[in-house]
Amino acid sequence: MSKLLWKSLVVSPSVLGVALFISGAAFASPNGNNTLVVRENSQTPELLAQAQPNNVLEEVNRYSSEGSNNGQSQVTSVSQFSDVQPTDWAFQALQSLVERYGCIAGYPNGTYRGNRALTRYEFAAGLNACLDRVNELIATATADLVTREDLATLQRLQEEFAAELATLRGRVDALEARTAELEANQFSTTTKLKGEAIFALTDAFGDNTEDANNTVFQNRVRLSLDTSFTGRDKLTTRLTSGNGNTFNFRDEANDPLTTAEGTQTFNVADNVGGNGNDVDLDRLTYEFPLGPAQVYVAATGGKHSHYTSTNNPYFFDKTDGGNGALSTFASESPIYRIGGGGGAAVNLGVGKISLLGRTSLTLGYLAREADTPGNGSGIFNGDYAALGQLNFNVNDRFAIAATYVHGLHSPGTSVFNAGFGGTTDATGTLIPGSDAVVGTRQANVVGDEGAVSNSYGASVAIRPSDKFSISGFVSFHDIKGFGADDDYEAWSYGAGVALPDFGKKGNVLGIFAGAQPYALNQLAGVEDGDKPWHIEGFYKYQVNDNVSITPGIIYLTAPGQNDDNEAVIGTLRTTFSF
Repeated sequence: MSKLLWKSLVVSPSVLGVALFISGAAFASPNGNNTLVVRENSQTPELLAQAQPNNVLEEVNRYSSEGSNNGQSQVTSVSQFSDVQPTDWAFQALQSLVERYGCIAGYPNGTYRGNRALTRYEFAAGLNACLDRVNELIATATADLVTREDLATLQRLQEEFAAELATLRGRVDALEARTAELEANQFSTTTKLKGEAIFALTDAFGDNTEDANNTVFQNRVRLSLDTSFTGRDKLTTRLTSGNGNTFNFRDEANDPLTTAEGTQTFNVADNVGGNGNDVDLDRLTYEFPLGPAQVYVAATGGKHSHYTSTNNPYFFDKTDGGNGALSTFASESPIYRIGGGGGAAVNLGVGKISLLGRTSLTLGYLAREADTPGNGSGIFNGDYAALGQLNFNVNDRFAIAATYVHGLHSPGTSVFNAGFGGTTDATGTLIPGSDAVVGTRQANVVGDEGAVSNSYGASVAIRPSDKFSISGFVSFHDIKGFGADDDYEAWSYGAGVALPDFGKKGNVLGIFAGAQPYALNQLAGVEDGDKPWHIEGFYKYQVNDNVSITPGIIYLTAPGQNDDNEAVIGTLRTTFSF
């Protein structure tokens, strides 16, 4: 124990020091300062619960409105400006320009922003609009609205700002030509490309596990095409490549432990153990509103956390992204890792229920081999997981959820496999537990005849302020094997504290602790063992809009439910988002 704690103390400061050095030198901003500009999408925590189904498409709606919320719209009355009062010193002048000549435009949010400093080019733009308006009035025989003094004033202004007006017209002409070129050669009018690349330097220490592993440099890359046809729907097509193999944990006898307790989020690719940097289509989903409901359809790569609230802000990052917790355990409750693949889900707001506040109901069904027509496969005859969840928003800072999942598991598969397939031995036989993404082998491996599972979970998220967040979950799993003595139960629970903007805006300090899924009264001949406590700490340093560096430590007290196998994982993760 003392050896592991010493190594963790040695690794943690050095990793943090490297992160801060790199962030301050290699990734310094071009203008020589380290001012951060926080990305809204990466820093805003997930919705505590989906009180309104259409919140699922908030990101796409924001994208589809880009370019339309920065222009100015014409106003016809000075009273339309919310920040202009009759007591303002320039009220009468502004009223004349707006209501007499109609040549002042406001902003879409109904403001004029008169206290903001005005550049000469901005004044020239306004002057140009007034000149055009005056010419229009004269051409339409309404010259009586324009006095000789007005024309003289405008002529003097036009001469004074001749250079700026010429430059402005040149810029407008160049912008129009550039816009036409972009429209002619644009990638798509409906699709936005997003990407994420993760570099991870990591190692495992502890007893026999330390001797069985070396320091590794791993990666995972995702390219996602997000398409909206109506502005309210989203088609997600994602390509993934990675090489993030999990560590080889060993027991006290130096035998391999088939456990998923050391799995980190960047280890999750098309299957457990990486995919050798092969490129795979790992997600193809479509989300759209249907009346009061929000519908989710997955052709492949569907996950429960795609369509339902996990109530774990700052730790969860859009299904194993690179900006949340390091481990799959700390990122979301293991109950959402039961099953995955192809299927559908619906999210429906149901109003308010007593003191529980705004409420929504989520129903989903995912089949692991939905694309396979053989016996024991397909949508309804193969492994599946059906989810039901009630989400309650007491207010904007407190939410709870109750979850139920019913699953069917084939022989040799794992309970918490997220719909992935495992690895096989030399004979082509699936290695039991090799498809798991979280939890011990005892909690994952079903009997030789297969099993059904009934899982019950609860989650809660509390954010007293924008600088402090608490979240946690608990889940119970009842596994009924089809063979004799194949029944067992499993538990998992955890809680975390997150401090957003810790040290600098955009940073996150997170500490999470709990028990990874562990089994009670497991298969015949297998002892229950010790509780596999998981303690994790990380510090995400947001270098700029697109780069974050996350050093962290994961301490596992009893891998394989045996406290003789304790281990420590040290990781330095760099995430590039674009």
